[in-house]
Amino acid sequence: MKDSNINQSSNHLFMVEPVAFQCNPQTSTTNAYQEKENLENPEEISKKAISEFNNFKNILINAGIKVTSLKGSPECPDHIFPNWFMTFQNQTMQLFSMMAPNRRLEKKPEMIRHLSRTYELTKDYSYLENENIFLESTSSMVIDRVNRCVYAGISERTNEDQLVKWCVENNFELVKFETSSHTNSPIYHTDVFMFIGTKMIGICYEVIKEEYVEMVKQKVERFHDVLEITSEQIMSFCGNALEARNDNGEYFLIMSSKAYSSLTHENLNFLSKFFKDILHANIETIEKYGGGSARCMLAELF
Repeated sequence: MKDSNINQSSNHLFMVEPVAFQCNPQTSTTNAYQEKENLENPEEISKKAISEFNNFKNILINAGIKVTSLKGSPECPDHIFPNWFMTFQNQTMQLFSMMAPNRRLEKKPEMIRHLSRTYELTKDYSYLENENIFLESTSSMVIDRVNRCVYAGISERTNEDQLVKWCVENNFELVKFETSSHTNSPIYHTDVFMFIGTKMIGICYEVIKEEYVEMVKQKVERFHDVLEITSEQIMSFCGNALEARNDNGEYFLIMSSKAYSSLTHENLNFLSKFFKDILHANIETIEKYGGGSARCMLAELF
């Protein structure tokens, strides 16, 4: 199934600048990594988040990675996480169903129009929101694009039946399993504990339920070298990372500074074989109140 003409990673990233970022109570029930309420003045939280966003964006740009940034909307506290769409190398895109009502509002017509200048919209799964069926794009599905394989942990935001249908419709092999977080609930998004690069995969087996671990190990080891992440590192968002390229063809791994600080010397030596550098930024306010990290803030434009 391997497609040698497909790139695993992109050299162009899409970001949404926050306008009114703060704790989103509509997502906190399913996100065990998010503060349940604002512990500071909302205006102060938003001010910190905007500063963190701009610093992070500039780090990516300075590495030679192209970034398209659009401004978010005040009624969307999680607009900073653009995981409601997905693009493909054949210049098509799809829109996905989001669980939280205020996250459904993130699919702004002006943003879709901007993307539609480059990408043909071939599927809009938003209608599934009326049926309480959710599959939240690249957060629910961690995709091996080259080998056409989707890895996904089942959760309230990752509907099993829709996951199966999507993989059949789009010709991807599906590797599905169940997970358990530090609160014993399913981990809401697969990209919390797993990322895929061109030659390596980072994954936390410890959060995958025991009956699935051997199967998942066999699948991930087919095509990639594996960095095993611990459940403790997951708490620092170490699994929420993304590979990207610059225009010189150099490969980078992108994560938060909190995630970077959780890496061991052995981890760093392993990663140095595959990446020119690890790009990281302090996004602690965004992580604290959004429950998402660096990868969640980036959508890939292929």
